[in-house]
Amino acid sequence: MRSMDELLLRRLEAERRLRHLQLLLVALLVGAFGWAVGRRSVREALPPPAPVAPRGDLSAAEKTQIEIFQRTAPSVVFITSIAVRRSPFSFNVARIPQGTGTGFVWDAAGHIVTNVHVISGGSQAEVTLADGSTWPAELVGAHPDKDIAVLRIEPDRPLQPVALGTSGDLLVGQNVFAIGNPFGLDHTLTAGIVSALGREIQGFNERVIDGVIQTDAAINPGNSGGPLLDSAGRVIGVNTAIYSESGQSAGIGFAVPIDTVRHIVPQLIQHGRVIRPTLGVQLAPEHVSARAGLEGLLVLGVVPGSGAARAGLRPTVRRGRQVILGDVIVAVDGQPIRRLDDLLNALEKHRPGERVPVVVDRGGERVALEVTLGAGGGD
Repeated sequence: MRSMDELLLRRLEAERRLRHLQLLLVALLVGAFGWAVGRRSVREALPPPAPVAPRGDLSAAEKTQIEIFQRTAPSVVFITSIAVRRSPFSFNVARIPQGTGTGFVWDAAGHIVTNVHVISGGSQAEVTLADGSTWPAELVGAHPDKDIAVLRIEPDRPLQPVALGTSGDLLVGQNVFAIGNPFGLDHTLTAGIVSALGREIQGFNERVIDGVIQTDAAINPGNSGGPLLDSAGRVIGVNTAIYSESGQSAGIGFAVPIDTVRHIVPQLIQHGRVIRPTLGVQLAPEHVSARAGLEGLLVLGVVPGSGAARAGLRPTVRRGRQVILGDVIVAVDGQPIRRLDDLLNALEKHRPGERVPVVVDRGGERVALEVTLGAGGGD
Protein backbone atom coordinates (compact mmCIF):
# COMPACT_ATOMS: atom_id res chain seq x y z
CA MET A 1 0.00 0.00 0.00
CA ARG A 2 2.84 2.37 0.86
CA SER A 3 4.60 1.65 -2.36
CA MET A 4 1.41 2.45 -4.28
CA ASP A 5 1.10 5.79 -2.51
CA GLU A 6 4.77 6.70 -3.31
CA LEU A 7 4.25 5.75 -6.95
CA LEU A 8 1.17 7.94 -7.14
CA LEU A 9 2.98 10.91 -5.57
CA ARG A 10 5.88 10.61 -8.02
CA ARG A 11 3.46 10.52 -10.93
CA LEU A 12 1.66 13.63 -9.70
CA GLU A 13 5.03 15.45 -9.25
CA ALA A 14 6.09 14.54 -12.79
CA GLU A 15 2.80 15.82 -14.21
CA ARG A 16 3.24 19.11 -12.28
CA ARG A 17 6.74 19.65 -13.65
CA LEU A 18 5.52 18.90 -17.17
CA ARG A 19 2.77 21.53 -16.83
CA HIS A 20 5.34 24.11 -15.61
CA LEU A 21 7.58 23.34 -18.56
CA GLN A 22 4.69 23.68 -20.97
CA LEU A 23 3.71 27.04 -19.46
CA LEU A 24 7.32 28.25 -19.71
CA LEU A 25 7.52 27.28 -23.37
CA VAL A 26 4.22 29.01 -24.10
CA ALA A 27 5.49 32.17 -22.35
CA LEU A 28 8.72 32.16 -24.38
CA LEU A 29 6.82 31.73 -27.62
CA VAL A 30 4.43 34.52 -26.77
CA GLY A 31 7.34 36.79 -25.79
CA ALA A 32 9.25 36.06 -28.98
CA PHE A 33 6.17 36.70 -31.06
CA GLY A 34 5.49 39.96 -29.25
CA TRP A 35 9.14 41.12 -29.71
CA ALA A 36 8.99 40.36 -33.41
CA VAL A 37 5.68 42.14 -33.82
CA GLY A 38 6.92 45.12 -31.79
CA ARG A 39 10.19 45.37 -33.74
CA ARG A 40 8.27 45.22 -37.01
CA SER A 41 5.94 47.94 -35.78
CA VAL A 42 8.83 50.18 -34.74
CA ARG A 43 10.57 49.59 -38.07
CA GLU A 44 7.41 50.37 -39.96
CA ALA A 45 6.95 53.53 -37.88
CA LEU A 46 10.46 54.94 -38.62
CA PRO A 47 10.83 57.23 -41.65
CA PRO A 48 12.93 55.94 -44.53
CA PRO A 49 16.63 56.98 -44.52
CA ALA A 50 17.41 60.32 -46.13
CA PRO A 51 18.51 59.97 -49.74
CA VAL A 52 22.20 60.61 -50.57
CA ALA A 53 22.57 63.41 -53.08
CA PRO A 54 24.90 62.66 -55.98
CA ARG A 55 28.37 64.18 -55.46
CA GLY A 56 29.08 65.22 -58.99
CA ASP A 57 32.58 65.81 -60.31
CA LEU A 58 35.34 67.35 -58.18
CA SER A 59 36.27 70.93 -58.95
CA ALA A 60 39.38 71.69 -60.96
CA ALA A 61 41.03 73.19 -57.87
CA GLU A 62 40.31 70.05 -55.82
CA LYS A 63 41.67 67.80 -58.55
CA THR A 64 44.83 69.89 -58.68
CA GLN A 65 45.38 69.69 -54.93
CA ILE A 66 44.75 65.94 -54.86
CA GLU A 67 47.14 65.37 -57.77
CA ILE A 68 49.86 67.51 -56.16
CA PHE A 69 49.58 65.61 -52.88
CA GLN A 70 49.54 62.15 -54.48
CA ARG A 71 52.52 63.00 -56.69
CA THR A 72 54.67 64.68 -54.02
CA ALA A 73 53.85 62.80 -50.80
CA PRO A 74 56.05 59.78 -51.71
CA SER A 75 59.03 62.18 -51.79
CA VAL A 76 58.35 63.69 -48.35
CA VAL A 77 59.98 61.99 -45.35
CA PHE A 78 59.70 62.05 -41.56
CA ILE A 79 62.94 62.80 -39.68
CA THR A 80 63.74 61.88 -36.09
CA SER A 81 66.80 63.33 -34.36
CA ILE A 82 68.24 60.97 -31.76
CA ALA A 83 70.73 61.50 -28.94
CA VAL A 84 72.82 58.48 -27.92
CA ARG A 85 73.66 58.48 -24.21
CA ARG A 86 75.53 55.93 -22.12
CA SER A 87 74.49 55.36 -18.53
CA PRO A 88 77.30 56.22 -16.07
CA PHE A 89 76.33 53.19 -13.98
CA SER A 90 76.19 50.55 -16.72
CA PHE A 91 77.25 49.73 -20.25
CA ASN A 92 73.73 50.28 -21.57
CA VAL A 93 73.28 52.81 -24.35
CA ALA A 94 70.02 54.76 -24.56
CA ARG A 95 68.71 56.21 -27.83
CA ILE A 96 66.58 59.22 -26.88
CA PRO A 97 64.48 61.08 -29.49
CA GLN A 98 65.37 64.77 -29.42
CA GLY A 99 63.13 66.21 -32.10
CA THR A 100 61.16 65.50 -35.22
CA GLY A 101 60.61 67.24 -38.49
CA THR A 102 60.16 66.85 -42.20
CA GLY A 103 62.46 66.54 -45.19
CA PHE A 104 62.22 65.69 -48.86
CA VAL A 105 64.10 63.55 -51.34
CA TRP A 106 66.54 65.68 -53.33
CA ASP A 107 67.88 63.05 -55.74
CA ALA A 108 67.89 59.34 -56.50
CA ALA A 109 71.23 58.96 -54.66
CA GLY A 110 69.41 59.19 -51.32
CA HIS A 111 70.12 62.81 -50.36
CA ILE A 112 67.46 64.33 -48.07
CA VAL A 113 67.05 68.09 -47.55
CA THR A 114 65.78 69.44 -44.23
CA ASN A 115 66.43 72.24 -41.71
CA VAL A 116 69.51 72.37 -39.50
CA HIS A 117 67.33 72.97 -36.44
CA VAL A 118 65.42 69.72 -37.10
CA ILE A 119 68.54 67.60 -36.50
CA SER A 120 70.55 69.87 -34.21
CA GLY A 121 69.48 68.25 -30.94
CA GLY A 122 70.85 64.78 -31.61
CA SER A 123 73.93 62.87 -32.63
CA GLN A 124 72.07 60.56 -35.01
CA ALA A 125 69.10 60.83 -37.32
CA GLU A 126 66.58 58.43 -38.80
CA VAL A 127 64.50 58.92 -41.92
CA THR A 128 61.09 57.31 -42.32
CA LEU A 129 59.91 57.02 -45.92
CA ALA A 130 56.34 57.27 -47.14
CA ASP A 131 56.08 53.45 -47.17
CA GLY A 132 56.74 53.37 -43.41
CA SER A 133 60.28 51.97 -43.60
CA THR A 134 62.90 53.67 -41.40
CA TRP A 135 66.56 54.11 -42.36
CA PRO A 136 69.62 55.44 -40.53
CA ALA A 137 70.87 58.72 -41.97
CA GLU A 138 74.30 60.29 -42.08
CA LEU A 139 74.85 64.03 -42.06
CA VAL A 140 76.39 65.11 -45.37
CA GLY A 141 76.65 68.81 -44.59
CA ALA A 142 74.90 71.77 -43.01
CA HIS A 143 74.69 75.50 -43.58
CA PRO A 144 73.34 77.08 -40.38
CA ASP A 145 73.32 80.57 -41.93
CA LYS A 146 70.35 79.50 -44.07
CA ASP A 147 69.13 76.66 -41.81
CA ILE A 148 69.64 74.06 -44.54
CA ALA A 149 71.06 70.56 -43.96
CA VAL A 150 71.54 67.51 -46.17
CA LEU A 151 71.27 63.92 -44.94
CA ARG A 152 71.89 60.71 -46.87
CA ILE A 153 70.24 57.31 -46.59
CA GLU A 154 70.84 54.05 -48.43
CA PRO A 155 67.45 52.34 -48.83
CA ASP A 156 66.98 49.09 -50.71
CA ARG A 157 64.55 50.66 -53.18
CA PRO A 158 64.63 53.57 -55.65
CA LEU A 159 63.69 56.98 -54.29
CA GLN A 160 61.48 59.52 -56.02
CA PRO A 161 62.99 63.04 -55.97
CA VAL A 162 60.79 66.11 -55.77
CA ALA A 163 60.26 68.39 -58.76
CA LEU A 164 62.21 71.61 -58.25
CA GLY A 165 60.86 74.98 -59.30
CA THR A 166 62.14 78.53 -59.05
CA SER A 167 61.40 81.26 -56.54
CA GLY A 168 62.66 84.22 -58.55
CA ASP A 169 59.37 84.76 -60.38
CA LEU A 170 56.93 84.28 -57.48
CA LEU A 171 54.07 86.74 -57.06
CA VAL A 172 52.07 87.62 -53.97
CA GLY A 173 48.73 85.85 -54.18
CA GLN A 174 49.94 82.64 -55.82
CA ASN A 175 48.52 79.41 -54.46
CA VAL A 176 50.98 77.33 -52.43
CA PHE A 177 50.84 74.00 -50.59
CA ALA A 178 52.85 72.60 -47.70
CA ILE A 179 53.35 68.89 -47.06
CA GLY A 180 54.83 67.79 -43.76
CA ASN A 181 54.46 65.79 -40.57
CA PRO A 182 53.08 68.25 -37.99
CA PHE A 183 53.05 66.81 -34.45
CA GLY A 184 54.29 63.52 -35.93
CA LEU A 185 51.12 63.06 -37.99
CA ASP A 186 51.72 61.30 -41.27
CA HIS A 187 51.78 63.43 -44.45
CA THR A 188 49.51 66.40 -43.92
CA LEU A 189 48.64 68.84 -46.72
CA THR A 190 47.85 72.49 -46.02
CA ALA A 191 47.01 75.15 -48.59
CA GLY A 192 47.39 78.91 -48.75
CA ILE A 193 48.90 81.70 -50.77
CA VAL A 194 52.15 83.61 -51.01
CA SER A 195 51.45 86.38 -48.50
CA ALA A 196 54.63 88.40 -49.01
CA LEU A 197 58.07 88.19 -50.56
CA GLY A 198 61.52 89.42 -49.57
CA ARG A 199 60.98 88.99 -45.83
CA GLU A 200 63.84 88.77 -43.35
CA ILE A 201 63.88 86.31 -40.45
CA GLN A 202 66.44 85.37 -37.83
CA GLY A 203 67.92 82.01 -38.69
CA PHE A 204 69.14 79.07 -36.63
CA ASN A 205 72.41 80.75 -35.65
CA GLU A 206 70.84 84.22 -35.32
CA ARG A 207 72.04 85.22 -38.79
CA VAL A 208 69.49 87.13 -40.82
CA ILE A 209 68.03 85.12 -43.71
CA ASP A 210 66.86 87.50 -46.42
CA GLY A 211 64.55 87.03 -49.38
CA VAL A 212 62.29 84.68 -47.40
CA ILE A 213 58.82 83.66 -48.67
CA GLN A 214 55.90 84.40 -46.34
CA THR A 215 52.81 82.19 -46.59
CA ASP A 216 49.53 81.66 -44.74
CA ALA A 217 49.58 77.90 -45.44
CA ALA A 218 49.49 76.34 -41.97
CA ILE A 219 53.00 75.40 -40.82
CA ASN A 220 53.01 73.71 -37.41
CA PRO A 221 55.73 72.05 -35.32
CA GLY A 222 56.97 69.10 -37.36
CA ASN A 223 56.46 70.85 -40.72
CA SER A 224 59.95 72.34 -40.56
CA GLY A 225 62.19 71.12 -43.36
CA GLY A 226 59.29 70.16 -45.60
CA PRO A 227 58.60 71.48 -49.08
CA LEU A 228 56.50 74.49 -50.02
CA LEU A 229 54.96 73.78 -53.44
CA ASP A 230 53.45 75.93 -56.16
CA SER A 231 50.29 75.04 -58.09
CA ALA A 232 52.38 73.00 -60.52
CA GLY A 233 53.61 70.79 -57.66
CA ARG A 234 57.17 72.15 -57.83
CA VAL A 235 59.19 72.92 -54.70
CA ILE A 236 59.60 76.68 -54.37
CA GLY A 237 60.85 76.81 -50.78
CA VAL A 238 61.78 74.93 -47.62
CA ASN A 239 59.41 75.58 -44.71
CA THR A 240 61.54 76.91 -41.89
CA ALA A 241 59.75 79.03 -39.30
CA ILE A 242 56.45 80.43 -38.11
CA TYR A 243 55.52 83.67 -36.42
CA SER A 244 53.45 82.74 -33.40
CA GLU A 245 53.17 83.72 -29.75
CA SER A 246 51.67 80.33 -28.86
CA GLY A 247 54.01 78.12 -30.88
CA GLN A 248 51.16 77.03 -33.16
CA SER A 249 50.36 78.23 -36.65
CA ALA A 250 49.04 81.80 -36.71
CA GLY A 251 48.82 82.07 -40.47
CA ILE A 252 52.32 83.51 -40.85
CA GLY A 253 54.89 80.99 -42.01
CA PHE A 254 58.24 81.40 -43.70
CA ALA A 255 60.17 79.36 -46.25
CA VAL A 256 63.73 79.65 -47.52
CA PRO A 257 63.49 80.26 -51.30
CA ILE A 258 64.39 77.28 -53.48
CA ASP A 259 66.79 79.44 -55.53
CA THR A 260 68.87 79.84 -52.36
CA VAL A 261 68.58 76.13 -51.55
CA ARG A 262 69.65 75.13 -55.09
CA HIS A 263 72.82 77.14 -54.58
CA ILE A 264 73.58 75.59 -51.18
CA VAL A 265 72.72 71.90 -51.53
CA PRO A 266 75.17 70.97 -54.33
CA GLN A 267 78.01 72.48 -52.29
CA LEU A 268 76.98 70.57 -49.17
CA ILE A 269 76.88 67.34 -51.20
CA GLN A 270 80.25 67.97 -52.81
CA HIS A 271 82.20 69.65 -49.99
CA GLY A 272 80.17 69.10 -46.82
CA ARG A 273 80.00 72.85 -46.38
CA VAL A 274 79.28 76.03 -48.30
CA ILE A 275 82.36 77.66 -49.76
CA ARG A 276 81.65 81.31 -49.10
CA PRO A 277 82.72 83.91 -51.68
CA THR A 278 84.95 86.55 -50.11
CA LEU A 279 86.07 90.07 -50.93
CA GLY A 280 89.40 89.66 -49.15
CA VAL A 281 88.97 92.27 -46.42
CA GLN A 282 88.90 92.49 -42.64
CA LEU A 283 86.00 94.59 -41.37
CA ALA A 284 85.52 96.64 -38.24
CA PRO A 285 82.76 95.46 -35.87
CA GLU A 286 79.41 97.03 -36.68
CA HIS A 287 79.29 99.02 -33.44
CA VAL A 288 82.65 100.64 -34.30
CA SER A 289 81.34 101.81 -37.66
CA ALA A 290 78.13 103.06 -36.06
CA ARG A 291 80.05 104.92 -33.33
CA ALA A 292 82.09 106.64 -36.03
CA GLY A 293 78.89 107.70 -37.77
CA LEU A 294 79.59 105.58 -40.84
CA GLU A 295 76.73 104.21 -42.96
CA GLY A 296 78.35 101.00 -44.07
CA LEU A 297 81.14 98.60 -43.11
CA LEU A 298 84.59 100.01 -42.40
CA VAL A 299 87.53 98.19 -44.00
CA LEU A 300 90.26 97.62 -41.41
CA GLY A 301 92.57 95.51 -43.54
CA VAL A 302 92.97 94.18 -47.07
CA VAL A 303 94.33 90.68 -47.70
CA PRO A 304 97.40 90.89 -49.96
CA GLY A 305 96.78 89.35 -53.38
CA SER A 306 93.01 89.21 -52.85
CA GLY A 307 90.35 90.52 -55.18
CA ALA A 308 89.93 93.53 -52.89
CA ALA A 309 93.65 94.28 -53.07
CA ARG A 310 93.67 94.03 -56.88
CA ALA A 311 90.61 96.26 -57.10
CA GLY A 312 92.29 98.91 -54.95
CA LEU A 313 90.26 98.88 -51.74
CA ARG A 314 91.99 100.91 -49.06
CA PRO A 315 92.49 99.70 -45.47
CA THR A 316 92.47 101.74 -42.28
CA VAL A 317 96.01 102.83 -41.37
CA ARG A 318 97.70 104.47 -38.41
CA ARG A 319 100.28 107.21 -38.93
CA GLY A 320 101.74 108.09 -35.60
CA ARG A 321 98.81 109.04 -33.42
CA GLN A 322 96.59 109.68 -36.39
CA VAL A 323 94.17 107.01 -37.66
CA ILE A 324 93.21 107.34 -41.30
CA LEU A 325 89.98 105.51 -41.96
CA GLY A 326 89.87 103.13 -44.86
CA ASP A 327 87.10 102.60 -47.39
CA VAL A 328 83.57 102.11 -46.13
CA ILE A 329 81.63 99.50 -48.12
CA VAL A 330 78.15 100.89 -48.81
CA ALA A 331 76.90 98.67 -51.65
CA VAL A 332 77.67 95.31 -53.25
CA ASP A 333 76.07 94.21 -56.48
CA GLY A 334 73.57 97.06 -56.17
CA GLN A 335 72.47 96.03 -52.67
CA PRO A 336 72.86 98.61 -49.86
CA ILE A 337 75.24 97.43 -47.12
CA ARG A 338 74.55 98.59 -43.58
CA ARG A 339 75.48 95.51 -41.55
CA LEU A 340 77.51 92.34 -41.89
CA ASP A 341 74.42 90.25 -42.69
CA ASP A 342 73.75 92.52 -45.68
CA LEU A 343 77.23 91.83 -47.04
CA LEU A 344 77.10 88.08 -46.46
CA ASN A 345 73.68 87.78 -48.08
CA ALA A 346 74.83 89.79 -51.08
CA LEU A 347 77.97 87.68 -51.55
CA GLU A 348 76.15 84.35 -51.17
CA LYS A 349 74.29 85.03 -54.38
CA HIS A 350 77.62 84.60 -56.21
CA ARG A 351 80.39 82.06 -56.57
CA PRO A 352 84.16 82.37 -56.12
CA GLY A 353 85.77 83.75 -59.27
CA GLU A 354 82.84 85.97 -60.22
CA ARG A 355 83.30 89.73 -60.46
CA VAL A 356 80.90 91.92 -58.49
CA PRO A 357 80.49 95.70 -58.38
CA VAL A 358 81.37 97.26 -55.03
CA VAL A 359 80.71 100.87 -54.04
CA VAL A 360 82.77 102.40 -51.23
CA ASP A 361 82.69 105.70 -49.40
CA ARG A 362 86.23 107.09 -49.58
CA GLY A 363 86.53 110.26 -47.54
CA GLY A 364 83.01 111.38 -48.44
CA GLU A 365 83.31 110.46 -52.12
CA ARG A 366 81.53 107.44 -53.65
CA VAL A 367 83.92 105.23 -55.61
CA ALA A 368 82.75 102.31 -57.78
CA LEU A 369 85.05 99.29 -57.99
CA GLU A 370 84.85 95.75 -59.35
CA VAL A 371 86.11 92.91 -57.16
CA THR A 372 86.87 89.33 -58.17
CA LEU A 373 85.57 87.12 -55.39
CA GLY A 374 87.81 84.66 -53.60
CA ALA A 375 86.88 81.48 -51.72
CA GLY A 376 87.03 80.41 -48.10
CA GLY A 377 86.22 81.85 -44.70
CA GLY A 378 86.31 85.42 -43.61
CA ASP A 379 84.44 88.35 -45.10
